[in-house]
Amino acid sequence: MRELDVSLVEEAVARLCVEANLYLPQSLRNKIEQARQTEENPLARDVLSDLLRNLEAAETLHLPICQDTGMAVIFAEIGQELHFVGGSFEEALQRGVARGYTEGFLRCSVVGDPLRRKNTGNNTPAVLHLRLIAGDALRLCVAPKGFGSENMSRLAMLTPAAGADEITAFVLESVRLAGSNPCPPVVLGIGIGGNFESCALLAKQALCRPADIPNGDAYYAALEQRILREVNALGIGPQGFGGSTTALCAAVETAPTHIAGLPVAVNIGCHVTRHAECSL
Repeated sequence: MRELDVSLVEEAVARLCVEANLYLPQSLRNKIEQARQTEENPLARDVLSDLLRNLEAAETLHLPICQDTGMAVIFAEIGQELHFVGGSFEEALQRGVARGYTEGFLRCSVVGDPLRRKNTGNNTPAVLHLRLIAGDALRLCVAPKGFGSENMSRLAMLTPAAGADEITAFVLESVRLAGSNPCPPVVLGIGIGGNFESCALLAKQALCRPADIPNGDAYYAALEQRILREVNALGIGPQGFGGSTTALCAAVETAPTHIAGLPVAVNIGCHVTRHAECSL
């Protein structure tokens, strides 16, 4: 049984909150650069160039890549042979978010009550997803999610008679309705299967997959490419100014489901779909 002091967890989360908001994953940065090279619409190409300059400025000036530094989502995979000491693990996660956002001078956007809407002042509480795994390691992924894109996300309970055509049509409808609101070019996290709540979680998890890694199942990898191709044919383009780059990538994650249903969720991420990871 390995012991891990929760103070180390707190430190790691605080660091990851800042890193995620300052540095875009290289795989997604590469997608923006590739889109700039292939985009034929002059205005869209200029917008993509501006997005790349923004990433460079954020890195140089040590400033967030987007003013909406998001609501923190933490995925924690906990080895079953790991024992936490020094306090509460979940409280350490929340303290880490609070430190990362206040000490890192990141915008605090969380309200403590959905209707009375008083800002908590430190961007907590974060949304936590905990999973027990084999071994004695802790894997952390901090994924700040801005709400310009989060608000455009949708979920549908399709019938089991639906298939790839209906799923693709639902994704296209979701992107079309979103228009320029989620700051395209977007990243599409798509969950298929499970039930009402787990389907949405699949879509969120899909956004954390490296942008250059397709689904491991060739069938779903082909569906990802089909969705990306048809979404880009919508012509919404970067920031809604037209062009062939409405989405940078589409990631599908699946789970077994009930014989009577086919849940599908689309979690839309903006062009700065962020996350940072570490293992302890």
